[in-house]
Amino acid sequence: MGKNEKRQNESQNDGQDQPKEEQSSSLIDKIQQLGQTNVPQLSQDSKIHCLTIVGQIEGHMQLPPQNKTTKYEHLIPQIVAIEQNPKIEGLLVILNTVGGDVEAGLAISEMLSSLSKPTVSIVLGGGHSIGVPIAVSCDYSFIAETATMTIHPIRLTGLVIGVPATFEYLDKMQERVINFVTKHSNVSEEQFKELMFAKGNLTRDIGTNVVGPDAVEYGLIDGVGGIGPAIKKLNELIDINKESEEGIVQ
Repeated sequence: MGKNEKRQNESQNDGQDQPKEEQSSSLIDKIQQLGQTNVPQLSQDSKIHCLTIVGQIEGHMQLPPQNKTTKYEHLIPQIVAIEQNPKIEGLLVILNTVGGDVEAGLAISEMLSSLSKPTVSIVLGGGHSIGVPIAVSCDYSFIAETATMTIHPIRLTGLVIGVPATFEYLDKMQERVINFVTKHSNVSEEQFKELMFAKGNLTRDIGTNVVGPDAVEYGLIDGVGGIGPAIKKLNELIDINKESEEGIVQ
């Protein structure tokens, strides 16, 4: 048997090891999920998990299929798994969201703030409305220089029945948001309420638009930066967390 025939047989055997249907289906899955055929491989030594919160935060009501959404019933089990996984030592949260359901956003915020592992958030593009509490829920927060955060009073759309009771409910819900943000950031309650209710700054009733450096100046966000500074900070927090755990064990 010649060398060429051996090579042909070897190549045929390699192709037979994996069925064609499995090859094509895995390729289709990659294209559907990532839009590309070559999937970047994560390092086995990676100790950081990345969680993305994009589009509109979907709560108790299902949004139309054309809306890009983040579903809280998907995120909450992920956060529980992150807390339980010993290989994950830190969490990076990336936000580009217009906001959404208030209770779902607060639920995600409370879950992130109660994690025992170090967490860092980055606001890219926008972290509007209920995205503000999620951004400040982490141990340290970054915002891109061109990113914005819209702070506005809580509103309902549609028919309102029982106006006094509804206003009281909205007021209490609004207080929950204010209390969470002021507790997990350096902004004062007076400053945050001023941003929320400043009528002179309201543009078509969308709220006060705070750009990256201004968000840091107000004390909402800890620093201006992107992915590099965020991962550097997260690694620092991971090292500090390790040292404190070793001290407790000793």
